[in-house]
Amino acid sequence: MPAPAAPSGTLPQEHPSAVERVTQELRRAVFDGELESGTPLREVALAASLGVSRPTVREALTVLVAEGLATREPHRGVSVTRPELDSVRDICAARWVLEGAGVLRWPDADPQLRHDVRRRLEAYTTAVRADASYQELNERHLAFHVSLVALTGSPRLVGTAESLVGELKVALAQVERLRRNAHDEADNHTQLVVLLEAGDVVGAHEFLRGHLEAAERDIADALGLDGD
Repeated sequence: MPAPAAPSGTLPQEHPSAVERVTQELRRAVFDGELESGTPLREVALAASLGVSRPTVREALTVLVAEGLATREPHRGVSVTRPELDSVRDICAARWVLEGAGVLRWPDADPQLRHDVRRRLEAYTTAVRADASYQELNERHLAFHVSLVALTGSPRLVGTAESLVGELKVALAQVERLRRNAHDEADNHTQLVVLLEAGDVVGAHEFLRGHLEAAERDIADALGLDGD
C-alpha cells in the first residue's frame, strides 16, 4: 500500500541519514575553513547548495548549536561560533585550573589514567604525521587535554573540561589552519609528557601554564580579537 502523501504546503522530510550527512558536511566546512567564525548559516541557501529540504538543514544546525560549533541568536539566526575575547580568556583560565590539577596528580593517579594520557598523545601525534583533517586533529588534540583532567579521578571535572574545550573547537581549528602549527603542538604535548614521565611534576605544571597562555594569545590573534 503506498505511503500517504505529505500534507499540502509542507516540505518533504528526508531520512535521518540525510540529517547526519548534512551535519557532517557542515562540520567539515567549519573545520576546513570554508565556513569561518561568524559566518551566517542560512537555511534556504544551505538547503539549495546541499540538495536537501530546509527542515533537514534546520535539524543539522540544531546539532551544530548543541556541539558549540554554531550559535543561535534571536532575530539573527544561526552563525558559526565566534568566541569573544573575555570568553576565550575565561575558558583558558578555567582550563589551567582543571588541567593543572590533573598534572599535579600524575604521581598518584590511577595507572590506567596515566596510560590513557600516553595513548591520547600517541593518537594525536599519529594524526599529525598522517596529515589528518583539521577536524580529526582538533578532536585528538582536545582529547589529550581532557585526559590530563581525568588524572584527578573526577568524572565531574572531566565533564566540565569537555564542555570548555567544546567551546574552543572552532577557534583552535582556525589557529591550526592559519599557523600550520600542528607539528609544534604535538612536540609541546610530547614535552609535557616527557616531563611527567621523568618525575618533574613542577616543571610539567609550569610548562602547561605557558602552553595554555600561548594558546590564549594564538586564539585571540587568529580570530582578530581586540585586546584593548
